Amino acid sequence: MHTDDFDWNHTLLDQWQHHWDHQLGARLEGLTDDEYFWCPVPDAWSVRPRGTSTAPVQGGAGDLTIDFGYPPPDPAPFTTIAWRLGHVIVGVLAMRNAAHFGAPAASYEDWDYAGGADQALDQLRTQLQIWTAGVRGLDQAALKAPVGDREPFPDRPMADLVLHIHRELIHHLSEVCLLRDLYLHTHAAGNGATR
Repeated sequence: MHTDDFDWNHTLLDQWQHHWDHQLGARLEGLTDDEYFWCPVPDAWSVRPRGTSTAPVQGGAGDLTIDFGYPPPDPAPFTTIAWRLGHVIVGVLAMRNAAHFGAPAASYEDWDYAGGADQALDQLRTQLQIWTAGVRGLDQAALKAPVGDREPFPDRPMADLVLHIHRELIHHLSEVCLLRDLYLHTHAAGNGATR
């Protein structure tokens, strides 16, 4: 097969879609608010009511803010499911959807963060739909085109960004699943946990 005839778009989308359809999607179903906000260690970064965070930076336009620090502390703080979903929804997807696929502008500072698990999963699904529709619409030339100055490495091809975003999604959403497992086993053992 000649590489010009190969459907790179299908392959790139399949990398993500297969993982979502056969691993992550079902694992995120039923996420509870207790799991979403659960803080298994002191001083973890999370999504919190405005004015209650002690993090160096808080972003958000609504009643809730997300914890940050610039530069990030070393070692980086542990992050809750709420934080990890906020990062995926805004930093991984919404900002890229705005930059490349015509979605509304988005940033950590102006996002209205979810106040519970159901709302966060709705935001995630919405941003995933925009992302996958956008990627599906990329032809071979668009996949080879430089991403431009909206990205840290403007000369890299769009295909590299697609691969990077899919790695980020798989990585962070797998962490969410692991935290759900930890929550289940911690609470099944009768151990108390902080929120």
